[in-house]
Amino acid sequence: MNHKIGLACIIDDDNMYVSLVKRIIEAKNLCQNIMVFENGKDALSYFEAIFTSLDKKNIPEIIFLDLNMPIMNGWEFLDNFTKIKNKIGKIITLYIVSSSINPVDIERAKNINTVKDYLIKPVTIEDLEAIFLKQTL
Repeated sequence: MNHKIGLACIIDDDNMYVSLVKRIIEAKNLCQNIMVFENGKDALSYFEAIFTSLDKKNIPEIIFLDLNMPIMNGWEFLDNFTKIKNKIGKIITLYIVSSSINPVDIERAKNINTVKDYLIKPVTIEDLEAIFLKQTL
C-alpha cells in the first residue's frame, strides 16, 4: 500500500501496545510519520500550540486515543480537544482504542461527534489497514 497519510497520532500510555501499532503501521507503510503521547495532557498541550500557529503539516490526519491514562485520561482529552479542533481547517479522524468493553463507554464514545469509531484492544493488522484505507479514499 502506498501511504497517503502524512501523520498519525497515538495517545496511549501502554508502551507495548504503542510499539506494536507503530511496527504494524511502519511495516504496512500506512503513513509517513507517527507521533506518540503518553497522556492526554501532553497531547492537548501540543494541539493547543499547533492550532494556535496553524501549522497544518504538523497536525495528524488520524488520532488513536486510549481512555485510561494517567495525568489526563481520554475522556478529559476529548472534552478539551472538541473545543479547540474547529480552529483548524483540517479534518482529523479520531478513533478511541481501549481495552474497555463496557457498553457505557462504547455508547458514550459513539455519541461524541469527534469520535469516528470505538475499537477494542488488541487492534488487528486488518483493522489498521481498513482505517488507513478509508482515510485515503
